[in-house]
Amino acid sequence: MSVEFTPEQEVFRRVVREFAEQEIRPHAEAWDRDHSFPVDTVRAMGDLGLFGLPFPSEYGGGDADFTTLCIAIEELARVDQSMSITVEAGVGLGANPIYQFGTEAQRARWLPDLCAGRALGGFGLTEPEAGSDAGGTRTRAVLDEAAGEWVINGEKAFITNSGTDITSIVTVTARTDAPGSAGPPEISAIVVPAGTPGFVVAPPYRKMGWHASDTHGLSFSDCRVPADHLLGERGRGFAQFLSILDDGRVAIAALAVGVIQCCLDESVAYAQNRNAFGKAIGSYQAVAFKCADLAVMAQTARLLTYHAAALKDAGRPFKSEAAMAKLYATEAAVTATREATQIFGGYGFIDETLVARQYRDSKILEIGEGTSEVQRLVISRALGLPVS
Repeated sequence: MSVEFTPEQEVFRRVVREFAEQEIRPHAEAWDRDHSFPVDTVRAMGDLGLFGLPFPSEYGGGDADFTTLCIAIEELARVDQSMSITVEAGVGLGANPIYQFGTEAQRARWLPDLCAGRALGGFGLTEPEAGSDAGGTRTRAVLDEAAGEWVINGEKAFITNSGTDITSIVTVTARTDAPGSAGPPEISAIVVPAGTPGFVVAPPYRKMGWHASDTHGLSFSDCRVPADHLLGERGRGFAQFLSILDDGRVAIAALAVGVIQCCLDESVAYAQNRNAFGKAIGSYQAVAFKCADLAVMAQTARLLTYHAAALKDAGRPFKSEAAMAKLYATEAAVTATREATQIFGGYGFIDETLVARQYRDSKILEIGEGTSEVQRLVISRALGLPVS
């Protein structure tokens, strides 16, 4: 297949690119250096409509398709992964569970602010002892029927958008079966508003990359929320979140496409202007071939990613295609940033250089929303292999 975008999507791409160049690129290095989360810029992305793109206008959304969201994520990632993941997680992990599984009352209560970028939501799935094995969650929620409240105890780890000044909710998975129950665990999803007593946000992590992205560990100690904060059916929380992750994998692949395109653009420009031994370094095969490889990676990752996005938009199965896109694009992004850093030589090792920041930021792409190993597991099972 070929990737073709509508005229409206091409106009939208230019709008997001212009915003990214003017409002993010000049400041991204400072945000990275200072580990600061730029709330005003996040709100500006909300004003641009990025957080509401795939949701209905009745909640303040943009009535756009999933492909359009991927375009926005790609364009932001060309200049800064931290702002790109803020949008990706805000839409896919914060707002989307509410839209997909919430009651109409829950949608009306939380979606308008999330769509407008006035608030952010988090997605509390990962735990200190349950990463790829997310079904092994130990966080537990007990229904106090007399009080009409869920009582939550446990911990979550590596949760994006969970501790900002504008975070409004975190949806968490928790075991809701009785301790010692036989059979598979009953895991449900529960919405916990920010500031709820017993809900504690740990200090931000010191991370290798994504320094301007908000990431915290969370703890819950006899944290009480109303019974009507259950999201979707009791016992279906794990299945719900797995379906959310399929969308997220395509979105992360789109982010990786932006990273690869950035590496290609930056490397070609540098190879044309940097001279060594009396001529531009791009005239040497050692450099030119690296740029050629970057172009192939960008095109291949883009085709896989937008094919998966098109399947989702068409209402067709896309689990395996999402895993393929996420696997290839993220691993290619890690390779692309390494090669771009090599092209830049010593300047590529300096933090102020964009490719250096992309290099540090890119590793997490192979880990978040399902590791490369998990993607290979999904693909293997789709091939009919009895892999465990």
